[in-house]
Amino acid sequence: MDAPADGFLPFGNGRSYGDSCHNDAGTLIDSRLGCRPRIRDFDPGEGTLTADVGVLLSEITRHVAPAGWFLPVTPGTQFVTLGGAIANDVHGKNHHRRGTFGRWVVSFELERSDRGRLICSANQNADLFRATIAGMGLTGLIRTATIRLLKVPSLSIVETTTRFDRLADYFDLAEEADARHEYAVAWIDSLAGGASLGRGHLIAGDHARHGDRSGVARPPLAHVPLTPPVSPLAGLSLRAFNQSYYRKARRGTHQRTVPFDSYFYPLDRIGAWNRLYGPRGLFQHQSVVPEKDGEAVVRALIACARAHRHGSFLTVLKRFGGLSSPGLLSFPRPGYTLTLDFPHRGARTLALLDELDRITIAAGGAVNPYKDARMSPATFAAGFPEWRELAAHRDPAIMSDFWRRTGQTLLERDAALGQINASNCHEFRDSSFTVARESSRHFA
Repeated sequence: MDAPADGFLPFGNGRSYGDSCHNDAGTLIDSRLGCRPRIRDFDPGEGTLTADVGVLLSEITRHVAPAGWFLPVTPGTQFVTLGGAIANDVHGKNHHRRGTFGRWVVSFELERSDRGRLICSANQNADLFRATIAGMGLTGLIRTATIRLLKVPSLSIVETTTRFDRLADYFDLAEEADARHEYAVAWIDSLAGGASLGRGHLIAGDHARHGDRSGVARPPLAHVPLTPPVSPLAGLSLRAFNQSYYRKARRGTHQRTVPFDSYFYPLDRIGAWNRLYGPRGLFQHQSVVPEKDGEAVVRALIACARAHRHGSFLTVLKRFGGLSSPGLLSFPRPGYTLTLDFPHRGARTLALLDELDRITIAAGGAVNPYKDARMSPATFAAGFPEWRELAAHRDPAIMSDFWRRTGQTLLERDAALGQINASNCHEFRDSSFTVARESSRHFA
């Protein structure tokens, strides 16, 4: 394929929160246009499925659920393509048991501008297999993929909710919840302060022994018809919502059986929910920090948002397990991941996000690249030191706004450093990357 001046970029269904699926100066290759994506093969005995990468996760679920199978890993929306799930190496509420989506990928067909079509697996073109999983679409165009599925008794979920009154209580509960349940995640009231800072609900889940096996999600409850001039997800209205939602769960622990879409995809139940963030949209900040000192770092991140007078509408806290991903630049790693959503208020919000980056990187953590639209090159390099290996495997015809802003900028700086007198070069490189781990402002 002949690339335009600013490159191609494979595009799934556009559900990433950042600019990893943007190539505003170039050309998108839409995986859902043209020939309708289809499921090519499903083995109900072995639980393997082969499909075009433009197929949505919702379409896979409907196809395999009647035979007693489900997605082994699912993100917070069912409207992600198979290719997007691979390219972002998505994670779910069961990372502690199943790892990332990439662990369940058997093989895929990858088309590159310089090498044509290749079959990639752990044993064939293994370097490209590793780089493509979590490679954000930069290594080529995935055509089809084969994945393994998870055998389940039903898709209905036995939901176990425990209300906790302070952040320390979550950390007392999290490890046990992971040991006992297939799924576990916490909602946090980001606006509660004082002794109640970090209060919330720990929401665990397991597949019910008897329940729905249709795989058909319910239609949305409501649809946001227009974008308000000012986001209602802030100030007193957000505080009132958090108060109400926190008290919705009774004290202690209680169980109920819920539909799978209610547990996994709550935001899918509200059509065009993103409009509620106002005309400038939202920024999502998802970080992961090591388990050691995890409570102190998560506390600092929540306190930072409060100090900047920014409330997060949907604050999610999750414990990642130790299962490693085959993906080169996979985001999940052992520790705790905190997700914060903010309406975009301009310079004030950007200043907050820079500070959240600084806290994360200083703790030895990372910021999720496929949910980012503004992190500095230094923040990216500090969280993903293997970025040069991805650069080496990038298809020369492919570019994204995210890579242009981060990896390409880093490469250009590397080239500039190469012009420095060799006697000073080693010292400068060592100091620059030490500083990069200390502060996300190094390349400001």
